[in-house]
Amino acid sequence: MNVLKVGAKTKRDLHQIIPFGLIWLLSGWVFILVELAVSGSSLELPDTAIRMDIQIFLLSSVAITVVGLLTGFIELKYLHEAFLHKNFAIRSLYKFFIYSLFFFLIVLVTFPIAASLELDASIFDSRVWEKYGNYITSITHLSTAVQLGTALILSLFYTEISEFIGQGVLMNFFTGKYHNPVEEERIFMFLDMKSSTTIAEQLGHLAYFKLLRDYYHCFTDAIIENEGEVYGYVGDEIILSWKFEGDKRDHRCIDCFFAMRGSLEGKEGFFNDKFGQIPTFKAGIHYGKVTTGEIGTIKKDILFSGDVLNAAARIQGLCNSYETDLIVSAEMLDQLDLKPCYSSKFLGAIELRGKEESKELFAISRAF
Repeated sequence: MNVLKVGAKTKRDLHQIIPFGLIWLLSGWVFILVELAVSGSSLELPDTAIRMDIQIFLLSSVAITVVGLLTGFIELKYLHEAFLHKNFAIRSLYKFFIYSLFFFLIVLVTFPIAASLELDASIFDSRVWEKYGNYITSITHLSTAVQLGTALILSLFYTEISEFIGQGVLMNFFTGKYHNPVEEERIFMFLDMKSSTTIAEQLGHLAYFKLLRDYYHCFTDAIIENEGEVYGYVGDEIILSWKFEGDKRDHRCIDCFFAMRGSLEGKEGFFNDKFGQIPTFKAGIHYGKVTTGEIGTIKKDILFSGDVLNAAARIQGLCNSYETDLIVSAEMLDQLDLKPCYSSKFLGAIELRGKEESKELFAISRAF
């Protein structure tokens, strides 16, 4: 039996969209509870309000969740990319205006349905639309607008924070996965731009920063498709990590490197036209045990601690000496059955800077 396998990008999209539905559902329940508490203490429910019963509650819950999921989908597929280079304030204002129009259309559809259920009448009944007209000009409508606005602000705030610190990091904070330090095996890739100092001197600091931003953005799809986690950016260096799965067929780290190189090669014309420079990079990959946990008081972060990080950085630093773009440790290579499209070349047992023991290293190349 064939089992449908969800791709890495699809899984990431779902992980980004589903929280929108949950945020909207929870905020909707809070507002329903508040309105029930207020109306329950009143002598008479306003004509513009929908009298809550189990059917209306279920309809409202489904509707608000669907609206949240639609918001997440629109945010992810359209608005995020459209306003990517706007500052936070301008980006938020544009989005708020667009979503306000969208929500007005949602209310235009859902309120008449709820009113027809309450009145046990056809949706085309004049009483339904009279109730809708009264609702639009009422305090109840204002209350709904506040509810939708609050849910929107919370979901947009979630998006910004998730993007800023990383979706996986945010989820780990929420679940408390690393509140107590844990030991785990991880793969690390240290990737560094070649001749970055020369490029920075030729472009100047501001233009060089813009190049870095486009350079990193170029890697987005490759990292997502290969399920890499961005541990950090250090100037022109990016540190990627994968949790070691123990499967020799798991080539995500190697595939990611060549996918990133392919993406960059596909943008050579763009970089040459915009900056007069075509950036390239080199990388070192190593794996081993690290201790992972939350750290910091003024600013919290999830920290990986272990010799594997230092070794991976030192391995990357040898690429220029051996005139190769990708070097992996023997420990890493032993855990992989390389695909036929990849080949390895033994570089020798090399003493890494600051290390007493030498490591056997291999250059990895791809046949084109």
